[in-house]
Amino acid sequence: MRISAEFVTSAAGVDDFPRDRLAEVAMIGRSNVGKSTLINALARQKVARTSAAPGKTRLANFYRVKRGLGPAFYLVDLPGYGYARGGDASGAEFSRLTDAYFARAEGRKTRPDEFRVGGAADRKAIGALLLIDVRHPGLQSDLDAWGWLRSQPCPRSIVGTKVDKLTRAQRSRHDRELKSLFDVPISLVSAQSGEGLEELWKLIAILPNQTAP
Repeated sequence: MRISAEFVTSAAGVDDFPRDRLAEVAMIGRSNVGKSTLINALARQKVARTSAAPGKTRLANFYRVKRGLGPAFYLVDLPGYGYARGGDASGAEFSRLTDAYFARAEGRKTRPDEFRVGGAADRKAIGALLLIDVRHPGLQSDLDAWGWLRSQPCPRSIVGTKVDKLTRAQRSRHDRELKSLFDVPISLVSAQSGEGLEELWKLIAILPNQTAP
């Protein structure tokens, strides 16, 4: 199936967010969990910059994606959490940007003229994916992020990355542990082997317009 993808913009704040009505699927996760790598794997091309050094994504990066005959939407790479070189600046940046970002999911205006249709604030269709490294189940930062994400007014799901790095025995054990910790189904994927990407595409296609639990 044909996929087109392009980088659109990097947003440092609410004034930089795209103003159109395309649905969005945001990826959040620890620094170096593989958000940019997964975006490239889904797009089948290198549209997102990747780095082995954590903490490189400090902005919200928007990628316009269209798959087959489906509608165009944005994949959004939000700043990673859990990396604090130079103090807690990265945590502050994560909180500031993500709070403003998800405010749009409930139609809360982040600027006076934002999202007005017929004179009223309009809800933005946003879904969220929490990416966790399946090699390290139960990290407190991931559990805290999931607790925070569940308080946001948008549908959400969990994706376990780097499943190709596990042995068969580790995979079975970690899968059970993750399901016990988060109490929701977890999509296991590998950006390297392509495992789970088709199933992830199906989730992405419906996620933004689901009702938040």
